[in-house]
Amino acid sequence: MSIQEFYVPTVSLMGPGSFSKLPERVNTLGGKKPLVVTDKGMTALGYTGKLVELLGSAGIDAVVFDETVPNPTDTNVADGLAVYQANQCDLLISFGGGSSHDCCKAIGLVATSGGTIHDYEGLDKASKALPPYIAVNTTAGTASEMTRFTIITNTSNHVKMAIVDWRVTPNVAINDPELMVDMPPALTAATGMDALTHAIEAYVSTAATPITDACALQAISLIGKFLRRAVARGTDLEARDKMAYAEYLAGMAFNNASLGHVHAMSHQLGGFYNLPHGVCNALLLPHVCRVNLMARQERFADIAAALGEKVEGLSARAAGEQAIDAIVALSKDVGIPQHLAELGVKDEDIETMVVNAQKDVCGFTNPRKLTDAQVAAIYRAAM
Repeated sequence: MSIQEFYVPTVSLMGPGSFSKLPERVNTLGGKKPLVVTDKGMTALGYTGKLVELLGSAGIDAVVFDETVPNPTDTNVADGLAVYQANQCDLLISFGGGSSHDCCKAIGLVATSGGTIHDYEGLDKASKALPPYIAVNTTAGTASEMTRFTIITNTSNHVKMAIVDWRVTPNVAINDPELMVDMPPALTAATGMDALTHAIEAYVSTAATPITDACALQAISLIGKFLRRAVARGTDLEARDKMAYAEYLAGMAFNNASLGHVHAMSHQLGGFYNLPHGVCNALLLPHVCRVNLMARQERFADIAAALGEKVEGLSARAAGEQAIDAIVALSKDVGIPQHLAELGVKDEDIETMVVNAQKDVCGFTNPRKLTDAQVAAIYRAAM
């Protein structure tokens, strides 16, 4: 038996109205000059202004960096760091989805430990704690607001660097479903399927524990019940709230049990083609599950039951196959593309993506050891 570790933010605020507690948490952490890391979309929708106004009402003068891009890059991080240093900021607030959280974490890493973000690829490379850090989440998918994972694209080779470090775990995570009601259906679908991928990969991971199992199964159940509703009607606050809990639970699961080859392969698609991470995960998920089924039949049967499938009397394998069918049905219902070719993926790039996927830290806990040929076959099956 090995010693197990469990990582989670010090404080997590959940539910409608939790956003209003942000100034209180800034003061608790002792910040005087926070840098808000967000994106132009949040600013255009008026959310960034609301955050700055909320902080200002408490006498907190915030600096805004809203240049975060989807699949944030090393250049993006360097630009944000320059703003942090030029304004002598002493606290970080990420505001948005996974891209803003990842960019903010990376800024914090370099701000305190020095060097460049490339120095931190891999596991626990930081030498110092980040500045005090609050993550305010506005999507229900990546769980980056509460994890020790940071994914940054290296612009020199178009590879996504997986940075896993307990020091980047936010001090405070805020998930207010009222901030999520304006998510368009396509983003709701992609982030929801991202959360489902997190939960499933964590549940079948070689590093799963009873704690991560409980989190993963509850997340799968909630997503099966509420994702379609959240996509169909974005103002359904109950569905938004339940999806916020689901993605957080999925984050608790994979933050500690890690992931698998869906993420290892998806990172290459994001790095090569700048594709939406959640869409890539959703598209690859059933294909990787089919390959992994032989190694975790009983666990895939549990996943089928969590998704509401009738599995009584079925063998573990048959129930596991039903789980994969249910994943495909959910993906289609919420409008996820079903073929990589639709996204512009080229067969000629598969060989390079396979090499990089096999090096990705997320694949180390996949339940089945995959050869290069098997990874290539999965990419081609998804084409």
